[in-house]
Amino acid sequence: MSEVADPRVGAILDNRYTIIRRIADGGMASVYLANDSRLERTVAIKIIHSQLAQGPHRDQFLHRFHAEAKSAASIANPHIVQVYDTGEFDGLQYIVMEYVHGVNLRQAMTQTPTFSVRDTLRLLSETLDGLSGAHQAGLVHRDIKPENILINSRGHVEITDFGLAKAVSDATMGTTGLLLGTAAYLAPEMIESNRATPQGDLYSVGIMGYEMLCGKVPFTSDNPITMVFKHVHDDVPSLSDVSADFPQPVVDLIAQLSARDPQDRPADATAALSLLRGAAQSLSHDQLFYQYEAPSADPTSPGTSGQNSDPDPTTTLEPLASDQEAPTQRLLHASGAPVVEASDEPDGDQLQEPQTEPQTEPTKKSHRRTVIISIVSAIVAIIAGIIVWWWFWGPGSYWVVPAASDKPCPEQSSTCTLEGASYSEYKKTLSALGIEYSGTQKYSDTVAAGDIISSSPKVNEHVTKRGGKLTLVVSKGVKQVTVPADLLECGTGSGGTGSSVAGSSGDAVETLKKLGFTNVAAKKEYSLDTAEGCVLSSSVDPGTTVNHGDAVDLVISEGPKPVEIPSLAGTSQKAATQDLEKLKLTVSTKESFSDSIAKGAVISSSPSQGKTAHWGDKVTLTISKGPETVAMPSLVGVGKDEAVKKLEDLGLKVKTESSALGETLHLVLQQSVDGGKSVRLRDTSGNPTVVTLTVV
Repeated sequence: MSEVADPRVGAILDNRYTIIRRIADGGMASVYLANDSRLERTVAIKIIHSQLAQGPHRDQFLHRFHAEAKSAASIANPHIVQVYDTGEFDGLQYIVMEYVHGVNLRQAMTQTPTFSVRDTLRLLSETLDGLSGAHQAGLVHRDIKPENILINSRGHVEITDFGLAKAVSDATMGTTGLLLGTAAYLAPEMIESNRATPQGDLYSVGIMGYEMLCGKVPFTSDNPITMVFKHVHDDVPSLSDVSADFPQPVVDLIAQLSARDPQDRPADATAALSLLRGAAQSLSHDQLFYQYEAPSADPTSPGTSGQNSDPDPTTTLEPLASDQEAPTQRLLHASGAPVVEASDEPDGDQLQEPQTEPQTEPTKKSHRRTVIISIVSAIVAIIAGIIVWWWFWGPGSYWVVPAASDKPCPEQSSTCTLEGASYSEYKKTLSALGIEYSGTQKYSDTVAAGDIISSSPKVNEHVTKRGGKLTLVVSKGVKQVTVPADLLECGTGSGGTGSSVAGSSGDAVETLKKLGFTNVAAKKEYSLDTAEGCVLSSSVDPGTTVNHGDAVDLVISEGPKPVEIPSLAGTSQKAATQDLEKLKLTVSTKESFSDSIAKGAVISSSPSQGKTAHWGDKVTLTISKGPETVAMPSLVGVGKDEAVKKLEDLGLKVKTESSALGETLHLVLQQSVDGGKSVRLRDTSGNPTVVTLTVV
């Protein structure tokens, strides 16, 4: 709900307090910033939640609410948030409180994981000063933790939320029915017997000091029950176990404040403050300014100073404006705060003495009154133990996961699930029972959208009320996936650029699976036009949206098919061309003389017979022009040597023989091939043709 929509904004309470805006909401009340017209000042007003004021425990909560006002108003101390007034608005109780402008210690811890010894002692001294006033008035706080330690704009501590405080003489769980406080800071005696003592507040201060110095609480656990067991059964580890550089007086101080046995702690905050001052006086300058550097940790892990452990936003606190000094810097530089100041000794420091009102000695009680109180205390302790068990371990500590109204459990069945139940209807059931829950969404092939798939824990199992939460997985229905629009856009041939799903035979399948398809199959086919790895076809058209489990069948190109060049020599050009085209090869030709292959027949091919080509490759055929011939010259009457040379120059082989008259003139008398006739240069075997000349 926004501030504008809040109907209380602008309301005037008791004709005096005008509500300006809401500051925060908490488990018990909402806090508003208001203006007090009578005294002309800004105040904070805490208004109880209607579900508490009108619920079954109305009297219990109202008692606790008024106890806060009475307890805080009875203490006059600058380190305790002041309560000014109480009243009723629209049937709801409210408290008018001091408006604190600043941060709480938890927020400061978030910005500064660890504090120096000096800053820690200063904040603890102011906290103990405030508690000293409460303890001397006979009151204990019961819930000291960083969220309840406010640091105002002047850098001073103010303790808030005395709603858990009760008079020491009658503070028991039996009056409230609840074990109050935060597990990380609870004193062992509070957990075991609900004894609210000043020493219990000191234990919480000790744990808080430990966290400020070390950046974490001494005991951490995801389970609050485990944590409280550690407080009851284990001693708080020494600061020296974390770092040997912590000054021994500070180690001893934290050990005394957080001792497991209350008798080992100081009697009250006044005594603790005296111990703190003594420890500070013994420290050197370097010891005062020592600051442990904690190892980095997950800020969301339990027990770290960065955690949001049980934050109570219903304090009278508002964050500083952006132009103000950071809270951690204000801790170091706050003016007028009781800080560690130099003493007369050159290497010593001391804490400024806090001013307190003189106190009177408590009156002695009669022996009879003591006996009665002891008996009553024993009875109350037994009752408190039963209530503690019920609240921490019994039925009061958990919710039982209910079955869904629209998904009844089968009779005589040991198992019951929420699968198929309506999430919107089941949320109404959980809200009515007050069960914390969260929902996450997930696709499902079997559960309709908006229905529950599963729960953790399951039906009839327990969800702890201390940080527990029921987790529901809600169906988003069947997952829908779209086939890429460019599935088939892969270019042509080996020169194609390829699409986003092409490249190798498995790329398209993997791409579709990454998109969410779960039923993809592929087969391969040779293609003359599509490069290897590209998608030739799909059973689902590109750009179509279908269920993720629908079948998508792809045909993937293997590229051009490899073929073997057949034997073509001696075949006609036409027959050879037809054979190659049947193999989807491209044919080109050239001519050459052949002494053995008839004219028009194939002499050879490139690639040659037996070689591998691929669809679309070019094959060149060499076609025979027949044997090469020359025209025989007329040589009769020509000199022998000249005639022989002419024939040899033509590539013919010459044979000469003498005439019957002898060879006296050296002239050609006769030639075996008449002049003017065509003659082959070579025979079918490739040997030169022999021409015989008869010489006279």
